[in-house]
Amino acid sequence: MDWLERTAKLRQWTRSGTRAPHKPLLLLYALGRFQEDAEAELRYSAVEEDLQRLLTEYGPPNKTTPAYPFHHLVSDGVWEVRTDRGPGSPGSGVRELREWGAAGRLAPELRSALRREPQLLGRIARLLLDLHFPPSLHGELCEAVGLEPQPGETERLSAARRQRDRHMRELVLTAYEYQCAFCGYDGRIGGVPVGLEGAHVRWWAFDGPDDVDNGLCLCSLHHKLFDKGVLGVGDGHRILVSQRFVGSSTAAREHVISLAGRPLIGPQPGTRRIAAAHRVWHTSQVFHGAPRPATLA
Repeated sequence: MDWLERTAKLRQWTRSGTRAPHKPLLLLYALGRFQEDAEAELRYSAVEEDLQRLLTEYGPPNKTTPAYPFHHLVSDGVWEVRTDRGPGSPGSGVRELREWGAAGRLAPELRSALRREPQLLGRIARLLLDLHFPPSLHGELCEAVGLEPQPGETERLSAARRQRDRHMRELVLTAYEYQCAFCGYDGRIGGVPVGLEGAHVRWWAFDGPDDVDNGLCLCSLHHKLFDKGVLGVGDGHRILVSQRFVGSSTAAREHVISLAGRPLIGPQPGTRRIAAAHRVWHTSQVFHGAPRPATLA
C-alpha cells in the first residue's frame, strides 16, 4: 500500500480553490501523537480543544468544527474510530462524539508501516505540509502538533506533480526593487538582501502560479502575517489589516496596525500588479475577518 499516494489523495471538499485543511491538520496532529506514544488513542473530548485551536489558527476564516475530520477521515483508510459501544464512528456530530466516548488513532496498517519504516512518518508529514500550507508556516505547524521533523524527502508521487520555479523569488524581489511592499524594509548585508522573501498571494499549494502577478516582496515579519491572515491586499492595492489582530505595543501599532489602508509599495513601472483573482482568493481563504478602517496619516 502506497501511504504517500493515499495521503496525497485525501478526499476534501473543494470548490474554486476553497481551502479545507481539516483532514490534513488532524492527520498531522495524529502523527505527532504517534511519535509521542505509538499506541495511544485520541479521545475526542480530550483533544477537541487542541484540534479546534489548530483549525482556528491554520484553517480557513469561516467557523468550523474538528468533529468533521474526526469522523470523515476514516473513509480515507488512514484513521479509525471506536466508541465505548464498539468499533465505528457515531457520526460527525459533536454531541455524539463526546457522549459516546469516541476515540481515534491511525489505522492499524498505517501504524504497522510507520513502525517498519520510521522515515515514512517524516515523508507523510512533509507531503501534508507541502500540499496544504505555505513554507512560512511549516516550522510552527510542526511545533503546534508536537511533530519532531525527521530527515527524508517527499517521494515523487507522479510525473504530474508541479515543481516550484526556483527563479520566482528573484523575479518578485526585482519587481518590487528589493523592498517590502508593506513597510519598505530593504536591508542588505554586503549587497545581498537579508530578511526579504518572495510571497505567493494565492498559495502554491492551491494552484497559485509562480508568476510576478501572484507575488509580493515582503520582509520576514510581514510575510508571516500575510500567510496567517493578519494582513491582506484589497481593492486599489491597499493594505488590509484584520480587525481580529490585537496589539498594544508601539511595535504592533507601528509595524502592523498603522499599515491599514496604505497603498502597496511597488511594483516598479512596467511590471504586472497582483492579479485580481489572486487577491480575491487570499481575502476569502486566508485573511481573517473584516479589515480595520484606514489609519489617519
